[in-house]
Amino acid sequence: MSFTEANLVPNAGLVTAAALAQRIGLGELVDQRLRLATEGASSGAKALTVVGSMLAGGDSIDDTARLRAGAAGDLFDDTRAPSTVGCWLRAHKWSNVRELDAVSRELLARLWAAGAGPENLTGPLTIDLDSSIVPVYGRGKQGAAFGYTGVRGYHPQFATCASTGMVLFSRLRGGSAGAARGAKSFLTETVSRVRGAGATGQLTVRADSAFYSRAVLGTAVKLGVQFSVTARQDKKIRAAIDAIPEAAWTPIPYWLSSPEVSGADVAETSYTAFSGKDAIPVRLIVRRVRPTPGSQLALFTTWDYHAFVTNRPGDVLEVEADHRRHAVVEQRIAELKSAGLAHLPSKSFMANAAWLALTVIAHNLGRAVGILAGHDLEKATAGTLQRRVFTVPGRLVHSGRRRHLRLPASWPWAHAIEHALQRIGAIPLRC
Repeated sequence: MSFTEANLVPNAGLVTAAALAQRIGLGELVDQRLRLATEGASSGAKALTVVGSMLAGGDSIDDTARLRAGAAGDLFDDTRAPSTVGCWLRAHKWSNVRELDAVSRELLARLWAAGAGPENLTGPLTIDLDSSIVPVYGRGKQGAAFGYTGVRGYHPQFATCASTGMVLFSRLRGGSAGAARGAKSFLTETVSRVRGAGATGQLTVRADSAFYSRAVLGTAVKLGVQFSVTARQDKKIRAAIDAIPEAAWTPIPYWLSSPEVSGADVAETSYTAFSGKDAIPVRLIVRRVRPTPGSQLALFTTWDYHAFVTNRPGDVLEVEADHRRHAVVEQRIAELKSAGLAHLPSKSFMANAAWLALTVIAHNLGRAVGILAGHDLEKATAGTLQRRVFTVPGRLVHSGRRRHLRLPASWPWAHAIEHALQRIGAIPLRC
């Protein structure tokens, strides 16, 4: 065995993402928006180096070296070395992180305008809010701290699009930050981004109980956004649940159901969230579930209750089922953590915030390639796209003063890759 083949490209499938980035002008957009005090030269090339590495599964600065192995440096001829990328990331200040957020915002608009977004921008769109702990394993990470989970790390917030799987907005916060801290401004900017990307239909925001607050619900009402938010079961909520008559409960299909005994029921009642000038009349929808037979919970209670508040119209069973689909946001966060967000690599908080912004850019670019590829890749996870598209090996050969990229024969997803490249080629090139 020897590492001597100079014509192999280990991640040749990245050519799809590179072509899309070129068509929509992502590198030029970074150069235009990002204004670093130092290390600012060729910021677009440095950003695309990180993005390409993340799409191929890279989760550290050193992983960017993969884009310079074999003939990859000839195919992707404007990449930067890990040391250069590290210095560039550490040069970021908070204003520069916000400039990267502006890049992410414009990228979303360009991708959706190019057909790599929701099928119908005039139709309804669902936004999922959540936060997650990104653990770190050292005391030198600026801003990392122990949070409510007892894990040292950072506590970023995320807003994702339910239909496309794209991340609409993200924000890095210290590890001790509460789950919903800053949620009002976070929701406001998320809605602004979605509208700026061309979505004109009714918006719905779904969230868990951490976002059950006057600020979040009041902001949603002010912005004309429908909401579906899990309610914290305080005394007032418990009293409202206890007041629901038995006849109001409707059985729903559930894995524990049988003709004799329903495994889960749903009911609703009118409710006023909060009080005073912040009072918001809502529908309180409650799902009750029988504890699993033999479980500890089954020893103490007959039903386990799950309640959420909403201002959405529609059949109670349909609204309740849709609220449970909020769990898909966990999959999106898991996808981020499967690559770029596996950890935050720098001691500098601002460098890590920039890394998060680039992770979101890479994720959305990858999702766009999947949407454009169609077929079974339209809703593929980041890991699936890595295996089937981005990490397909290739050989770069020279013939007739031209370079040709040869990919494996009988590759199962060759048609999807070709289809994506065909659709990408039809996107008008941004000057």
